[in-house]
Amino acid sequence: MKRHTFPIIVVVATALLGLLPPRYVRTASAEPRPVGDATPRTPVLVELFTSEGCSDCPPADALLEKLDRSQPVRNAQLVVLSEHVDYWDDIGWKDPYSSHEFSLRQGEYAHRFGLDSAYTPQMVVDGEAQFVGSDERRAIQAIEGAAKAEKIWVALSSVHLEGNTVVAHVESGTLPSSNSAKPANVWLAFADDSDQSNVRRGENAGRILTHVAVVRSLTQLGTIDPGRAFSRDVRVSTENANPRNMRVVAIVQEMAAGRILGVGSARLSN
Repeated sequence: MKRHTFPIIVVVATALLGLLPPRYVRTASAEPRPVGDATPRTPVLVELFTSEGCSDCPPADALLEKLDRSQPVRNAQLVVLSEHVDYWDDIGWKDPYSSHEFSLRQGEYAHRFGLDSAYTPQMVVDGEAQFVGSDERRAIQAIEGAAKAEKIWVALSSVHLEGNTVVAHVESGTLPSSNSAKPANVWLAFADDSDQSNVRRGENAGRILTHVAVVRSLTQLGTIDPGRAFSRDVRVSTENANPRNMRVVAIVQEMAAGRILGVGSARLSN
C-alpha cells in the first residue's frame, strides 16, 4: 500500500459532457445468470483510486476488472469506476488518465473515514467502506453488505451523442424523508470502457497496464432535498472521454462524500 500525503479538500465539481447516437446506446447489465435465477440485484458503486505511477496499483486494477466482468455477488449489480489520482504524476511517470479532480474526491473520502492521508490503491464501496484496493476478500465482504442497503432508483434515458456532447435524461426516485435524512448530490461520470498504457518510466516502467471504466470526467448535476426526486435533461461535453466506447454513470450521493443512495448506468458503444 502506497501512502502519499494529500490535503483534505472539498471536492470541486468539474464539467463533463458527451454525446452518442441513440442507436449506439445500451443499458449496462450484469453478467448472464443461470436460467431461472430471478434474484433482484441492487446496484453497488465500486470506486478504485489508482495511479499508473504506483507499483502496488496493477493488482488492484486487475481486481476491479475481475469484479466488473464476473459480478461475483449474486444480489449485487456492480457499477465500477477507476479514478486515477494526480499526486503520483511528478514521481517518474505522468498518468495520462489522472486528474486533480479525483485526488480531491479521494481527499474527501480520506477526511470522512478519518485517515491521516490518501493512499493508493484504495477501493471505496458505496461510500461506506474503504480498504486496500487489491484486497479481494474485503471487497466481497463490503459488496455483500452494500447489496443489503435500500437504494433509490436512478435511471438514464434518451442517451445520445450530439457532436462532442452527450445528451441524456437523468432521473431518480424520491429521497427518503426523516429526521436523519440529508440532502444529496447528483453526479454524472463518463468513463472509457477500457484503456491501456505502455509505461516507460517510474515504478511500473516497462509494463503494459490495462484499466476498466476509466473516469474521464465527473460533473455535479444538482442536488436533491429529502422528500424530493431528481429529473433533468442534461448536456455534458465528452472532451477527454472516448465517445465510441463509453460508460455513463449517474450517482446520487450524500454530501461530503457520504454514502451512495442510488446509482444507474448506461453504455455507449459502436
